[in-house]
Amino acid sequence: MKIIACNSNKPLAEGISQVLDCPLTKATIKRFSDNEVFVEIQENIRGEDLFVIQSTSKPANDHLMELLVAIDALKRGSAKRITAVIPYYGYARQDRKSGPRTPISAKLVADILTTAGADRVLTLDLHAGQIQGFFNIPVDNLFATPLFARDIKEHFSNDDTLVVSPDVGGVVRARSLASKIDSGLAIIDKRRDKPGSSEVMNIIGDVHGRKCILVDDIVDSAGTLCNAAEALVNAGAASVSAYVTHGVFSGPAVERITASSIEHMVVTDSIQATEEVEKCKKIRQIPLSPLLGEAIDRISLEKSVSILFN
Repeated sequence: MKIIACNSNKPLAEGISQVLDCPLTKATIKRFSDNEVFVEIQENIRGEDLFVIQSTSKPANDHLMELLVAIDALKRGSAKRITAVIPYYGYARQDRKSGPRTPISAKLVADILTTAGADRVLTLDLHAGQIQGFFNIPVDNLFATPLFARDIKEHFSNDDTLVVSPDVGGVVRARSLASKIDSGLAIIDKRRDKPGSSEVMNIIGDVHGRKCILVDDIVDSAGTLCNAAEALVNAGAASVSAYVTHGVFSGPAVERITASSIEHMVVTDSIQATEEVEKCKKIRQIPLSPLLGEAIDRISLEKSVSILFN
């Protein structure tokens, strides 16, 4: 087994390397003067089981191209099997036609990865589970819910916590977390008038006096979560926290969170934190390296990965 780290999240790749006690494979990933991507693997990889780690986070197109070129380099170096480890799968929100003459970009990215030479994909909390069906190769979609459940048990008492889904689409995720921490469930009913904006319409469930925990897969501009937190506080919630898998934090997201009713937010390190995120006292990251390291080890040894879902 060998591990290749692209440039999107070197700290996570190094953490996985330490968990597996497997040094990162020496490789050069750089840009030419015209910004073309160049990849050179500096070790023999013939017949090896390769895992290339790269989140397609901002800048999404650059990081995606890095991943594709790295996969092609591994394929041409006669790797036995190539697994694309994509902690954050960019373009996942474009999983269906949102209107006439619009793309399904999540499917396009799946096709490109397969064409480049990926034999398998390992990812985390896909925005829509059906994206697994966009691939004609095996896809292991892990969940951050077990990590969140352990963290919540360490920081909250079970008596007064309440898991809240910020929208109807996230009910399955919220229900799974609620069952793991033996908590109740509430739902925010919202209406989105245009992309990037949302308006809270109603709260389904009694949140008065409860410590509410919002759970979601992606925090981008943070408008939805901040609006939901304000609605919960107005409805009498004792406090509001948030657990989110992928911290995109685009635009004024960190400023919004700092000024919001959210007391603290927990995200995984699927996306490398910017300096602004690291300085925000309300945001805390939990490491994915133990989970991804275990998954990589099991895939390499041809063992079941489903045990990691619990």
